[in-house]
Amino acid sequence: MIRYLAGAAILLFSCIGANADALHLNPSQSGSSENMKTFGRTSIPIGHYEYCQKYRDRCSAPAGGSRVQLTGDLWYTIVEVNDRINREVRPLTDMEIFGVEERWEYPGNVGDCEDYALQKRKVLNSMGLPLGALLLTVGRDADGGGHAVLTVVTDRGDFVLDNVEKRVLRWQDAELTYLKRQSSRDPRRWESLRPI
Repeated sequence: MIRYLAGAAILLFSCIGANADALHLNPSQSGSSENMKTFGRTSIPIGHYEYCQKYRDRCSAPAGGSRVQLTGDLWYTIVEVNDRINREVRPLTDMEIFGVEERWEYPGNVGDCEDYALQKRKVLNSMGLPLGALLLTVGRDADGGGHAVLTVVTDRGDFVLDNVEKRVLRWQDAELTYLKRQSSRDPRRWESLRPI
């Protein structure tokens, strides 16, 4: 166990020291900031709005805290949850699963990007991480398509859990154009990640 935690700590520090890839896609964000800057309240993605209409109790839970202290044990947990869910869920589009363009839902054995993010958020929250530190985040992938990930807000920066990337990356290192994410103070509200 100690050997694995030492490896997790090395992975954490190598991740923190990685080259920034996303900064050219997000010129309004500062590369020197460990956490993404928000630019005020914005609209809720339609998929999340409909999800909250269906699961009101899941969307009314309080934030419970806006960041977590990133320890070796927590890093191990984040990496393990990301890896496990990425392996357990087979990627399919909402059209293939439900016959509709957009639907946010917890995945069974299949799902698309926001389904992975919802599941990772649910599992990490059940392990004690506050919802205010587990933020659904939407943007555009490297090909310009819509994409959703889970952002974990820590005292060492924001980390992205993505279904198409095996590694947990710092926000600066994920090849994404960030558009908006949940508010850390009230997960029912969303904040822009670009100037309004």
